Amino acid sequence: MSKADIISLEPATGAEIWRGAACDVDDVVARARRAWPAWAAQPLTTRMELMRRFANEVRKEADTLAHTIAREVGKPLWEAHAEVEAVVAKVEVSIRAYAERTSQRKLDSALQGKMALRHKPHGVLVVLGPFNMPCHLPAAHIVPALIAGNVAIFKPSEKAPASGEILARCFNRAGISAAVMQFAPGGPAEGQRLVAHEGIDGVLFTGSANTGIAINRKLATRPDKIVALEMGGNNALVMWDTPKLADAAALIVQSAFASAGQRCTAARRLIVKASLYDQIIPLVKNLADRIIVGAPFDEPAPFMGPVIDNAAADGLSESFLYLMSNGGRAIKHLQRPQGGTLPFLSPAIIDVTAMQDRPDVELFGPILQVIKVDDFDQAISEANSTRFGLAASLIGGTPQDYNRFWANMRAGIVNWNRATVGPSHAAPMGGMGLSGNHRPTGYYAADYCAYPVASGEMEQPRAVIGVGLKS
Repeated sequence: MSKADIISLEPATGAEIWRGAACDVDDVVARARRAWPAWAAQPLTTRMELMRRFANEVRKEADTLAHTIAREVGKPLWEAHAEVEAVVAKVEVSIRAYAERTSQRKLDSALQGKMALRHKPHGVLVVLGPFNMPCHLPAAHIVPALIAGNVAIFKPSEKAPASGEILARCFNRAGISAAVMQFAPGGPAEGQRLVAHEGIDGVLFTGSANTGIAINRKLATRPDKIVALEMGGNNALVMWDTPKLADAAALIVQSAFASAGQRCTAARRLIVKASLYDQIIPLVKNLADRIIVGAPFDEPAPFMGPVIDNAAADGLSESFLYLMSNGGRAIKHLQRPQGGTLPFLSPAIIDVTAMQDRPDVELFGPILQVIKVDDFDQAISEANSTRFGLAASLIGGTPQDYNRFWANMRAGIVNWNRATVGPSHAAPMGGMGLSGNHRPTGYYAADYCAYPVASGEMEQPRAVIGVGLKS
């Protein structure tokens, strides 16, 4: 095995699923630069039609793609199929969004001629994908970027190259050349070289805060390069007065444990009104106790698969022990059902109300921290007690409570009686602080994939200087 080989292993079995050489970064960027002018010159309608053909290719590959996602990242097959459906849905959403967000406009003035607003693509954009949604989240960048007339260099997570390769193949089979949408496998070294390369015009990133900060730091002196960062969160659920406690418990469990907690929008903290604590916590625990943890293709179908690898599982286990050793009280212990040989984890719940200094970190896995509060102001303050700012949700409460919650929450997604996970495709997706740089993906991706150009236009030159000239 050469040092440049990338190897992907199935979390649920440890078996090898994919092996390949890392890309040659200079060659990849050179191909992209050569391909960009011709692609940008294509009519917008042509680029949109090619995206629709891409959606059809994904439909044809749906079963293969879903099975590969399930094997490679460990998510249950039903959830992998949902991800493939999201990739298909992203195409029409992105076409509508581009038409709305970047529409051409002209204002006529008899004396001043016309003022026109149009948009141009940036050029060569690097898309760095995460492992947890190895097709949907990269496609959420790639599709809008290609519609706008950019070319894309797609480096999937080194933990999910097999899924990324099939996604790239669907683009290429749709008639989008392998130079316009390049599959560029690699590890952190290749990602760093792509970000720093003089030949790229921007980076579209979804992943951890640490990596996003490193990208931001690297390009801090390059305002000519667009940087869109969609990172993680230490997201809060606030539980307030409601008669529908069973529904509230279901929303809490969905928010905390979907995808084994490996979603950027997953709820990490449950902030509970003290008078409701003894009612809601047993319901949440009982529901969490019923969660089936298993391999992607098990029957009956599991709700949760493994986390991505043993390193992640070990880190989460250590984090849970740290919380317990520093004032946390376990409500439901984090366990390793496979005895540590494979990265399966049970959902875990821990009360950290008594902790002096609660760590403001994103525990990217199935650990829910619970905090008791006495009043609504304290709940909002506690929810905002984070450097992140991605998602927050209020469960229960009155319309007036929600108005206060919405107005005061520092997050890019603020929900009421909805889970923190599963944002709408028709809405922007992103946050502030360590969660991103105010360039939301989702429906607003068109905003960072093309830049506006204002033009004053007259068919003939017409001007006079009426002041300050010698006679």
